[in-house]
Amino acid sequence: MLVIPIYDMILLPDITFYFKKEFFDGVAAEDLAPGQEVVFLMQKEGKNRSELVADDFYPVGVAGRVEKPDEEGNISIHVTERVRVLEIHVSEEKISAAAEPLAETEDLAEAEEKERFDRMKNSLLAFAQNYQWGIWARGYILHWKNMSEMVCALSAYLDLTDKERYEIVKTNSRAGRAERMERAIYEFVETALVRQEAESAQKASHEQVYREDAIRKQIDFLQGKLDEMHPENISDVRRFETKIKEAGMNGTALKEAEKILNRMKQEGKDGHEYGMLYDYLDFVTTLSWKKEEVSAIDLGKAEKILDEDHYGLLKVKKRIVEQMAVMELRRQQSGSILLFVGAPGTGKTSIGKSIAKALGRRYVRVSLGGVRDEAEIRGHRRTYIGAMPGRIMEGMKQSGVSNPVMVLDEVDKLSKDYSGDPASALLEVLDPEQNNTFTDHYMNVPYDLSDVLFVCTANSTDTIPEPLLNRMEVISFPGYTPLEKFQIARRHLLPDAMKKMGLKAANLKITDEALHCVIRDYTMESGVRGLKKRMETLCRCAAVRLVKGEKKHLTVSPKKLPKYLDRRPIRHEGILEEKRPGIVTGLAWTQAGGDILFIETLLNDGSGRMRITGQLGDVMKESAQIAVSLVRKLYPKETADWDECDLHIHVPSGAVPKDGPSAGITLTTALASLVTNKAVSPSYAMTGEVSLRGTVMPIGGLPEKLMAAERAGISRVFIPEENVDDLDDVAEEVKEKLKIIPVKKVTEVLDKVLGAAPEF
Repeated sequence: MLVIPIYDMILLPDITFYFKKEFFDGVAAEDLAPGQEVVFLMQKEGKNRSELVADDFYPVGVAGRVEKPDEEGNISIHVTERVRVLEIHVSEEKISAAAEPLAETEDLAEAEEKERFDRMKNSLLAFAQNYQWGIWARGYILHWKNMSEMVCALSAYLDLTDKERYEIVKTNSRAGRAERMERAIYEFVETALVRQEAESAQKASHEQVYREDAIRKQIDFLQGKLDEMHPENISDVRRFETKIKEAGMNGTALKEAEKILNRMKQEGKDGHEYGMLYDYLDFVTTLSWKKEEVSAIDLGKAEKILDEDHYGLLKVKKRIVEQMAVMELRRQQSGSILLFVGAPGTGKTSIGKSIAKALGRRYVRVSLGGVRDEAEIRGHRRTYIGAMPGRIMEGMKQSGVSNPVMVLDEVDKLSKDYSGDPASALLEVLDPEQNNTFTDHYMNVPYDLSDVLFVCTANSTDTIPEPLLNRMEVISFPGYTPLEKFQIARRHLLPDAMKKMGLKAANLKITDEALHCVIRDYTMESGVRGLKKRMETLCRCAAVRLVKGEKKHLTVSPKKLPKYLDRRPIRHEGILEEKRPGIVTGLAWTQAGGDILFIETLLNDGSGRMRITGQLGDVMKESAQIAVSLVRKLYPKETADWDECDLHIHVPSGAVPKDGPSAGITLTTALASLVTNKAVSPSYAMTGEVSLRGTVMPIGGLPEKLMAAERAGISRVFIPEENVDDLDDVAEEVKEKLKIIPVKKVTEVLDKVLGAAPEF
């Protein structure tokens, strides 16, 4: 008999199955003539007919008889019985087999079979009415006469494996076959119902989402139209939604901002936390989160701007230009954090503004003087009432960009208490390896500070903690010489003061002699802050005369200065008019610049006590004790009776505290002058610390000290030999007026000022 392979379908006895003529492509017409017997065998795998072999078929199938085709050539086959294949032949033309019938086990009553069939048919009818195709399916279902027709018709839709389909055909027991078919039909119905319920639920969910989206879009559209018509009535929530979208925040910041915005919506305007949430969103959306484009740096233009804004400071400006050159080559913020150290009024803060101008960036200044709470740097956590961001992030908000030039002013004035150490908090801000994820406690999200050019200022490095100081490159701002002050006053201070007071060039003239007199007799600082005040005072005097109509032009000469400035000239320490044993001129550094001081010594009858007056600090007291030990070692005969005398060491201006490690050789020379009864020439001045070995050790602040010596009329100055390299920072006009003598041993100083010094 002819074998017709089937796959993914079930055929059972007592049914007539209709096939499209295409199903039998490749089968000879005579093999499908009416009355011909055929065998349907199930394939184990879905192969093409040309690829099939004997082992690809299950051994049990069904036999059928070909009936007359319809007008379109479609063929119906009536399935008569189940068969077992005895032998199968596969050739290119056709597949044939020898088979024998399989007996049925009649263990199912006809009434019970009909009852099961009716129950299954009713279940399918109830299931079909839930679908649009239910009307068509109803007639199809009612047409079935038995369970076999039902299963065969639905076989392509049943959730069965090939083996499970084969088991239905293979089963000899009618009751067992009916049970398998019943289970398959009910599983089909239940699976379809569950799928329908899931699809309905999903559809309802999607419809709800689509509905909400449609309503929300309509609301947004209408609200947008209202906002355009009445921009003054835009709600806070809508304004922040727009600002958050446009801010360009990083992922963490965006997530936090959206969370706060949702809380703000839920809180409502009358909520007690609404103000706090509003302030937070206003702050984070005002910050610039987007990277600024790196613009080219014109070094020629930068040098011109620095020269126009600041006279002198050649080394400082050279270092700044070097920093800019590195930034231009790398096309990013790089290089050291600059720390400008110098006396007040030397231009530390104002040069930061010039750097911003030269780079074409925004400028912002953050004052750190007196800050003692770490939260001033890192911000307060929002759990506290009145929480605020730190000064760093507040400065970023003020700048409005992500790459400003930020001047951290007075970093040496930071202090600490129980509230924390703000200097330690600055470590993260200034460290290029960490500040790209700086997290302010108030914001609670990382912010990138790596593009900020930080410039720090300080009057002294003594109070700056070592870890913070190590992250910065110290650039000293020496005090200005009288010539530099004259040029600064003529080019900058006087024109600025006249503009500030509303004066024109025709209203006021200050002669060069008067300007030199103001610098010499009415100011005493290393910077030009006091000089600026004097210029403003003269301009105010001219403004009064101009408004009163007394004069339209005022010329200021040196003789008129006491009248206009309304104060006595400052008394500067000068060289002593007389020289006496035990008195030597020293040099000191102060935060206002350099100055000279006198070391005075005196021996009286007593019991070997030593008195030190002049409000000296611990370091200078130790220097005095070292000096006494050295002098007793150098001059044993002259100091033999010191145990019967009281030694008094005094530094004048007792109301002014004095301390520092640079008075050692001055104290030693003064005591040596006292014991040898030889006066030291007032034209000598000296600075340097001394050890018990008699070695002169290096000191700081040399440029300021030498300027003070030149101003006081000193002609010869002793300095430590190790400070010779620091002379490069001293103005040429100062070095031209002084004879600078480097020394290595204290005996070299004594030899030059007192004559032959003893061996040490």
